[in-house]
Amino acid sequence: MSQKMVTITGNTAAAHVACAFSEVAAIYPITPSSDMGEMADTWASQGLKNIFGKSVDVMEMQSEAGAAGAVHGSLSAGALTTTFTASQGLLLMIPNMHKIAGEMLPTVFHVSARSLACQALSIFGDHSDVMSCRNTGFALLGAASVQEEMDLAIVSHLATLKSLVPFVSFFDGFRTSHEIQKIEEISYEVMAELFEPEYVTQFKNRALKPETPFVKVGAQNPDVYFQGRETVNKYYIATPAIVQGYMDALAAKIGRQYHLFDYVGAPDAEKIIIAIGSSCETIEETVDYLVAKGEKVGAIKVRLYRPFSVEAFIDAIPASCEKIAVLDRTKEPGSIGEPLYMDVVASLAGKDIKVIGGRYGLSSKEFTPTMVNAVFDHLDGACFHGFTVGINDDVTNTSIDIKEEIDTADADTTCCMFWGLGSDGTVGANKNSIKIIGDNTDMYAQGYFVYDSKKSYGITISHLRFGTKPIKSTYLINSSDFVACHNSAYIGRYDMLRGLKKGGTFLLNSEHPASEVFDTLTEEMQRYIIDNDIKFHTIDALEIAESVGLGNRINTVMQVAFFKLANIIDPDQAIEYIKKAIKKTFAVKGEDIVKMNWAAVDAGLDALEEVSVPSTITKSFKPKQLIKDDAIDFAKEVIKPVMHLEGDDIPVSKMSIDGAVPSGTTSLEKRGIAPHVPQWLSDKCIQCNQCVMACPHAVIRAKQIAPADLADKPAAFATVKSKTKNDKDLDYKIQVYVEDCTGCGVCVDVCPAKEKALAFQPLDDARNAGETQNAEYFEALPDNVLDGAAETTVKGIGFKKPLFEFSGACAGCGETPYVKLATQIAGDRMIVANATGCSSIYGGTFPTIPYCKTKAGRGPAWANSLFEDNAEYGLGMRLAVDKNRELLKHNVEKLLEDGEGATPELKTALEKALELWSAK
Repeated sequence: MSQKMVTITGNTAAAHVACAFSEVAAIYPITPSSDMGEMADTWASQGLKNIFGKSVDVMEMQSEAGAAGAVHGSLSAGALTTTFTASQGLLLMIPNMHKIAGEMLPTVFHVSARSLACQALSIFGDHSDVMSCRNTGFALLGAASVQEEMDLAIVSHLATLKSLVPFVSFFDGFRTSHEIQKIEEISYEVMAELFEPEYVTQFKNRALKPETPFVKVGAQNPDVYFQGRETVNKYYIATPAIVQGYMDALAAKIGRQYHLFDYVGAPDAEKIIIAIGSSCETIEETVDYLVAKGEKVGAIKVRLYRPFSVEAFIDAIPASCEKIAVLDRTKEPGSIGEPLYMDVVASLAGKDIKVIGGRYGLSSKEFTPTMVNAVFDHLDGACFHGFTVGINDDVTNTSIDIKEEIDTADADTTCCMFWGLGSDGTVGANKNSIKIIGDNTDMYAQGYFVYDSKKSYGITISHLRFGTKPIKSTYLINSSDFVACHNSAYIGRYDMLRGLKKGGTFLLNSEHPASEVFDTLTEEMQRYIIDNDIKFHTIDALEIAESVGLGNRINTVMQVAFFKLANIIDPDQAIEYIKKAIKKTFAVKGEDIVKMNWAAVDAGLDALEEVSVPSTITKSFKPKQLIKDDAIDFAKEVIKPVMHLEGDDIPVSKMSIDGAVPSGTTSLEKRGIAPHVPQWLSDKCIQCNQCVMACPHAVIRAKQIAPADLADKPAAFATVKSKTKNDKDLDYKIQVYVEDCTGCGVCVDVCPAKEKALAFQPLDDARNAGETQNAEYFEALPDNVLDGAAETTVKGIGFKKPLFEFSGACAGCGETPYVKLATQIAGDRMIVANATGCSSIYGGTFPTIPYCKTKAGRGPAWANSLFEDNAEYGLGMRLAVDKNRELLKHNVEKLLEDGEGATPELKTALEKALELWSAK
C-alpha cells in the first residue's frame, strides 16, 4: 500500500504513532525527547484524532517521576496511555515501570536514548538509560533510523496490547530523534487496519472501576512473593513471537520486512558485528562496501532486545561465522562485559564461536565506517575483549587502532556543510532546504545538526545529504561537495575546509568585497583553495539582512546563495519554493515580515559574488594565538583542542577522573562573534555603572584607577576623572571586552544618559582602535577600588570584579546578570549548588568555565547534581559546611584548653576567633 513521503525527524515519527494509539499522554520535557510531548500537545489542541476518533488528552506533570505515576494511574483506570522521556528522566520512571510491568499493564514509553549524567551531564545519545531499565520487565525494541522508528513504534503499540508486556520503543537521541530524513509516513488508516480491538477490550475490562471492584494487592510476604513473580513467565516467552507476528503483518501492508534480529552481509561471513540503534545503519553501509570488495563480513541488527529470543538470534547468525564483535553503546563500570555482549555470550554457550565485546559512541561520539572497518580488523588481529573504538585510551589501553580511512558513501550523494552562529537562522534555513528538496523532488534528504554547548550565539554545524537512494550514513560528513561559512569569526579557529572535495564550492558570508575577501583567509585556507581548485564565492548577508529589517537573521540570504551555487535542484525553481515556504512560515506574523524575507531573497541573488582566486598567496590573515605558551597544562592540552573542534583527539589520560576542571577559563575563548560591539563615549558618561550591572556577559566593566597605575597605559586607553567623593584623585574607566561580547545591546538600552554613553561600532573598528589590548591592560589593573562608592549601591558594586564572566548564555540573557551580581557580592566565599538547566550549561560546561577567581585565588566553588534534587543537594552542602565548622571550633577549643604548642599570639587570635564565632 503506497504511503505519503514526508521529511521529518525521528521524534516526529514517534509522536505520530504515539498519538494514533493513545488516549492519554502524561509528559514532562527533557532533551532530546521534549519535541514528542510538545507535538502531541500541539496536535491535540489542533484537533488531531487518534485511530479511535478522539483527541489525545495531554497532561504535563511536575517531573518525570510524576509523569510515570500519572501513566501508571491512567493505565490502572483503563486508558491507553503513553509518555516520552530520556536519560535521568527515564531513570526517575523506573520505580513505576516495575509496578506497571508487574501489573501487566500494556503501554509504550517512547525514549530518545541519551547518556546518563555520571562525571558530567550530557544531553547526547547512547544507550546507558535504556540499558538501566532492562530488569524492569519492559520489552525493549530499538530502531536504527527515522523510518524504522515510525515502523517499529507501530509494532510496539500493537504488541503491548496482545502480550500485556509494556514496551520501551527507543531510538538514539539526536542522531535519530533530531535527524531529518525523507521517509514513508504510515497513515492512521493503515494503523487502524492492523489494530485488533479485542485486546483493548480485554485491557479495559481489567481496569479499576467501582462497577466491578477489586483490589490491586498492596503487599505480599515471603511465602508468596516469589511465586507471584514467576506467574509472568509465559507472557514474556510469548512476546517475541507476538512482535514478529506484527512485524510480518506490517510488512504485508508497507513492504518493509523486519525481524527480531536482521542479518545483513555475506551469506558466508566469517566475522560479524552485532549492535543496536543508529550505528546499525553505518555498519550496514560499511558491510555492503566491504562485501563488494570480496570480504566475508556481516552484521546483525538487534531489534527486540528484551525479551531476548535466543532461538531467533541463533537463527540469524550465518553457519560460517567464526568470530563476533558485540558493540554496546553504554558502559557498566566493573562489569565483565556490557549488556548486549553478556546476552550474546549466554546465547552462544557451547558454540564454537569467539565472542568479544567493545564500547563505542558514548554521548553521540562519532561512529564511522572507518571505525566499523577497524572493528573487523581487530577481529582478525589482537581480538581482545573489552575494547573501545573511536577514542584514544592511553591509560588502560582499551582502544583499537584505526589502520585505514575508508569512504563508503554513495557516489551520487551530495554532501553539504554549513558553519553557522546560533540564533542567526542557519539551522532553521537548512531544515527548510531539506523539506524543499524532500517534498518537491524524488530525491532523498538527510539533515543532522551539531551544536556546541553555548546557548544562542554558539557554533552550529549543519550536515546535509541529498541523493537518489535512501541515505544510511548516520555519521557526520567527512567529505563534502559544498561548505558555507556563515560567520567570518570562524576563520582561523576551525578547519572548515577539511574534506571539501577537489573542485568543490566554498561560500563565505563576509563584509569584505570579493576583491579583498581572499586576503582575509588564513594561509592554510588559501593554499587549500588554490591546490584543490575550490570555487570560492562571497556575500555580505548581514548587510542585506539589516537593510531589509531582519537584523542578524541571515538565514534567508544564505539559503538563496546555497540553492544558487549547489545546483541540487534548478535554482529558479528553488527560489519559487523558498518564497512559498516564507509565505507559509511567516504569514501569521504579518505581510511586512513576509515581504522583508522576500526582499532578502531578491537581494541575495544580486549580491552573490564569485571570488577570483589568485595563483599565489600574497597576503593572509594571521589568527591571534588563543592559548599562550605559559598557560596551564589543562588549557594547552584540553581547552585548546576543544576550542578548535578537535576534542575527539584528546586522550583518556588528559581527562579528570571525577569531572573536576579549573575555573576561570572562558576568558581564554575570545570568540569575537559580535559583528558590532559597544564603544564607550566617555564625554557623555554619567558614571552610573548601570551598564555594568545589566551586561549579561560581564563584558562591560568599570574601574576606579589611581593615576600612578596609569603610567604605562596604552595610547588608546582613555579615562576620565572619577565623580566619586574620594581623596585619591582617582580616574574612571568603562572597558568593553570586545572579543567576548555577543552584541546583544542591553548595555546601550539601559544607559540612562541623555545622550547615550555607549554606541555600537563594527568589531574590526574596535580592534583597530586597540580595544583588545586595552582590555588586557584593564584586566591587570587593581580590582575592587570602591573609594567614595558604597558597595550597597549599583555604582559601588559595579566597581567589584565579577567572578562570573563571558558565559555561553544567550545574548541578552536575563538570568546571568543576577548570577554575576551574586558573585560580586559574595563570590569569594560561595559554594554553589546549581540545578540542571540553562544555568548549569552556561555555568559549567566542559572545558571552559565562567566562574573565576580573584587575583588572590578565591572564588565560587560550583557543582551540579541533577535536575530534580537541587534543594537537597544544596542542603547537603550546608550540612557539610556546618559540620566542618563544628569540628574546627572543637579543635580550637581543645587547643586552647590543652595549651600545648600554642604561642600567646596564637591563643589571642584563637580566642578572638571564638568570640566572633559566637557573635554570628
